[in-house]
Amino acid sequence: MCGLVGLVAKSDVAPEIYDALTVLQHRGQDAAGIVTCVGGKFSQRKGEGLVRDVFRQQHMQRLGGPMGIGHVRYPTAGSSGTALAQPFYVNSPYGIALAHNGNLTNSEQLAQELFQDDLRHLNTDSDSEVLLNIFAHELQTLGKLSPSADDIFTAVASVHRRCRGGYAAVGLLVNYGVFGFRDPFGIRPLVIGARKTHAGEEYMIASESVALDVVGFTFLDDVGPGEAVFIDQEGKLHRRQCAPNATLRPCIFEHVYFARPDSLMDGISVYKTRMRQGEALAKKVRRLRPDLHIDVIIPIPDTSRIAAQSMAYELNIKFREGLMKNRYIGRTFIMPGQSERKKSVRQKLNPVPLEFSGKNVMLVDDSIVRGTTCRQIIEMARDAGAENVYFASAAPPVRYPNVYGIDMPSASELIAHNRSVEEVCELIGADWLVYQDLDDLIRCSHDGNPHVDGFDCSVFNGEYITGDIDQSYLDRQEFLRSDDAQSERRVELQAEGGMVGLHNDV
Repeated sequence: MCGLVGLVAKSDVAPEIYDALTVLQHRGQDAAGIVTCVGGKFSQRKGEGLVRDVFRQQHMQRLGGPMGIGHVRYPTAGSSGTALAQPFYVNSPYGIALAHNGNLTNSEQLAQELFQDDLRHLNTDSDSEVLLNIFAHELQTLGKLSPSADDIFTAVASVHRRCRGGYAAVGLLVNYGVFGFRDPFGIRPLVIGARKTHAGEEYMIASESVALDVVGFTFLDDVGPGEAVFIDQEGKLHRRQCAPNATLRPCIFEHVYFARPDSLMDGISVYKTRMRQGEALAKKVRRLRPDLHIDVIIPIPDTSRIAAQSMAYELNIKFREGLMKNRYIGRTFIMPGQSERKKSVRQKLNPVPLEFSGKNVMLVDDSIVRGTTCRQIIEMARDAGAENVYFASAAPPVRYPNVYGIDMPSASELIAHNRSVEEVCELIGADWLVYQDLDDLIRCSHDGNPHVDGFDCSVFNGEYITGDIDQSYLDRQEFLRSDDAQSERRVELQAEGGMVGLHNDV
């Protein structure tokens, strides 16, 4: 999962891209990057780490220009490292920089086509570099000295014909403008905002609406599935549907975990969706265990708080903040390696014994993926004196890998894969475990916008909406992207002293 920003303004955009990326930091903590353009030249700064660590004052002073794009990353396909920080750049045609959120499911085939047929070189194993080169090649084949908005849309249409998977992208063309596009299913999110100034209209593209809010832009619209937008250097907005038979099927896990609750995605309030998740979960608890005695409901911070609050209200049970969070520890779900996740849970959360001692406690989490976090938190609750520890997941069991840009590559690492609810309950050490029903989860999101065609729920039901995923593909991804495989690559990278890569001129 990654965060994207693209901006065309009447003054230098780097400070505002920095602010927007900081707000999108929850979408990726591995690396960050900004590319701006002025006078026909790119300026770039990118590297591993948080936004605040990658950029210094001297960098921001040299990132001049009224157009730019930014990116925060955590790795899914490919590995980690400085050379894989985005945006990526190609010099032909024109000079193009691009940042990408998602995953191309036919990346290996496309990489081969780029080398054999398109005669283009790839410097990394990132599918984002593949996407950039596909777009660049399709734009180059048009043979225009000065590309128009129509030419950009034609190139994006060709990208949609060749690429499969879930992807949203923002890009920058030297001296021409900023563009963005979204896959034909709209799996990965992308929004547009506008701001009026005395010098004229300014436009911004971002992964979530909260990025618009922080820099004073007004939300205009979501980029539709298969749609492309182009903001030229004069500040004019162009839009076009570039994929036939597009259908809106956004990733429902955005509503469960990834997106900030104050975001609006495809007309759906994430906050209200999570409220409905808690209400639905409460009704299921009442239906399955009407006599269950719960003294207190405690959320596992932060993403489960809204669902836990509405669940407590629906059940007329006390809601308490029983787990205190260390804000300086990152999101454990997106940390590389099981050992790092285990260590960080104890650093991240600490119980308030007063809320646990002698009580029957219902812990609420947004989801259970690997089971590492909830198992340790249940142990903490018992150590703090809890009589019984019940556990509720606002999402259904995560049983299948994700192939569209969320780091759930290996089925064997998912605790609910090929296990019953009772078996998972025993493994995490809870006295009772309740999961959200998938139909209820879908309804919670769909109620926010009845016009959405459906949702990508592949991690819950194993149905991959792009229609190109088979078991051999999943086996290959598990081999390449499991925790063990990623750990081996990190060891190799450290032994080599890190890849130098082709990046950073500021």
